[in-house]
Amino acid sequence: SAASAVYKRQVQAHERFGHIESVKTVSELFAPVSGEVVDVNAALESSPELVNEGPYEEGWLVTIRPSDQGELDGLMDAAKYEEYLGTLDG
Repeated sequence: SAASAVYKRQVQAHERFGHIESVKTVSELFAPVSGEVVDVNAALESSPELVNEGPYEEGWLVTIRPSDQGELDGLMDAAKYEEYLGTLDG
């Protein structure tokens, strides 16, 4: 499965580590930080709609154990991300 392909894998920040498919498209997944993938949401194999329905709840993709804690400082929280998305609507 796709999940087993990334589990326990070392990833680098901004590196492509997989993809996610929908009916209309395939999107690449990029690691937000460097570290080890320590968990993969297996529920997405049978219920991929969870990503859209609740990405902060049941729709999470992977858990990465960061190897460089300093990289976390460059991430946005949900509120900042929503604010950022608002700037794209133009």
